[in-house]
Amino acid sequence: MPLLRDYIAEHERAINLGGEAVRAIDRGDLARVRHLLAEMATELAAHWRGEETGLFRVMAREELYAEHIAPLVREHRELAELLATVDVSTADGQQAIRDAVSDLYVHISKEEDGLFPASLTALDGEEWDASIAAWHAAHPGRRMISR
Repeated sequence: MPLLRDYIAEHERAINLGGEAVRAIDRGDLARVRHLLAEMATELAAHWRGEETGLFRVMAREELYAEHIAPLVREHRELAELLATVDVSTADGQQAIRDAVSDLYVHISKEEDGLFPASLTALDGEEWDASIAAWHAAHPGRRMISR
């Protein structure tokens, strides 16, 4: 499914940016950390907007999925807040980024190993169309990955 492929690619970009930020913390390159976290925040903002207004919204119509989606959205908000406010010049801020990158792996696993596979059997054509349209709206000027 092209939509899921693109979401997975976005996950990979976010994780790569987070991992690079942690390595920059280890080197003491705080300017690089700030730059990487800003890139990560931008990548995730579009990603989350697409997920939440598309795939998540469509799937959350069923209570079973809604119970799993609500915590994911909460985790989106918590990470967005951290990326917007963290002071990476402090030991606490640096540890918060380390923890957030580690937690992001778990978050992504919930989506890629649970919600995304479930969507393959749960959604119909109109729901996929709505989910894909939401991705496009959240990523103005970008195209989905071509084969």
